[in-house]
Amino acid sequence: MPQVEARMAELFDVVLNTDDHQMDRAELIAAMREADVLVPCLSDRIDRAMLDEVFATPGARRLGLIANFGAGIEHIDLSAARAHKVIVTNTPGVYTDDTADMTMALIISAVRRFAEGVRQLHAGEWGGWAPSTLLGHRIGGRRLAIIGMGRIGQAVAHRARAFGMEVVYHNRHRVPAALENMLGARYEADLDQMIAQADILSLHCPASTETHHILSAARIASMKPDAYVINTARGDLIDEAALIDALENGRLGGAGLDVYTHEPTPDSRLSALPNVVMMPHMGSCTIEGREASGAKVIANIRFWADGHRPPDQVLEGWA
Repeated sequence: MPQVEARMAELFDVVLNTDDHQMDRAELIAAMREADVLVPCLSDRIDRAMLDEVFATPGARRLGLIANFGAGIEHIDLSAARAHKVIVTNTPGVYTDDTADMTMALIISAVRRFAEGVRQLHAGEWGGWAPSTLLGHRIGGRRLAIIGMGRIGQAVAHRARAFGMEVVYHNRHRVPAALENMLGARYEADLDQMIAQADILSLHCPASTETHHILSAARIASMKPDAYVINTARGDLIDEAALIDALENGRLGGAGLDVYTHEPTPDSRLSALPNVVMMPHMGSCTIEGREASGAKVIANIRFWADGHRPPDQVLEGWA
């Protein structure tokens, strides 16, 4: 964002990626050799070998902080950063409402078949109103199952309640009863049972070794044939091949996806399916969200530069 870059230039000696191109591995290593602080985003993967190479370079500056632009940090090797005494920060909470709004948009679009209608209209295939064409479902009264009841999961539950949906959730830890009552959400300890009974399943957990393919082929096979899968979290939460197979063979009602196993080139079979709503990973794409994320990055850098612990330091894996 221009405002964020301008403010950073006022406060720090900044080198910007002015054309916003995707920096390759060599460029990232070169940047870390010259910087005290690196500000990457989700698409900038930083692994142990890269950090080892940076710190093995004679005369390189001392990289002390990786101030990530965004909440997700699975693209950064935290254990390697700790080994080299590099602090990692992120920007949690700034995209909660944006992502929850996108989730509801995908739910409504998929269940009501809005995307199919748009495609027909744009292709000149619409034959006019008829009583039995493009029939979707009401979302009121349908069971929304949420995997991951953090900030975004809670924001989705809050919105879903306004639409008259029944909300159930599974989380590593049950949220307080007062919060459940406020959200109108019911805890389900048995994840397999929750998935099998869902009308709409929405994923809101972080990417990790524990959550990789949490929606597995077996769990997809257990779902109702008219159920919908919604994913605005991370692509590798779902066994995408199994999801495509179920959609192609009519074993699921549809899907609404903002993230994919392979980005930026999702499996072409998905785009061929009329019952799949696809978005280009834009759940966080609001001006307000980007500016708020940038403000958090600046705050984290300023705290670190002043010798204080940054407010959004990622503590996972740190002693």
